[in-house]
Amino acid sequence: MGDKTEPKHTPGDGIRSLKSTPMFRAINYELYVKPNNVVMALGVIAMTGCVGYILYMRSKYESMGYYTAVEADGKETFKKKVSKWSL
Repeated sequence: MGDKTEPKHTPGDGIRSLKSTPMFRAINYELYVKPNNVVMALGVIAMTGCVGYILYMRSKYESMGYYTAVEADGKETFKKKVSKWSL
């Protein structure tokens, strides 16, 4: 009974230590690979850059006198602020 070669499970193995089918492993690939810090850092930098660029462009339009308006069909557009005094 005790001489079966059962792999020893250590804390931190997680789902990798469980028996599973090759289909499950193929579909849930990210559960079985070790984290790659370089790729993760590049992803964080890319996401931060994209969000920063969007915020920069939004503040640029707002400083030029535009505001976000929602049209009747639900579409967002930037419109130039006009004073009611100038009409």
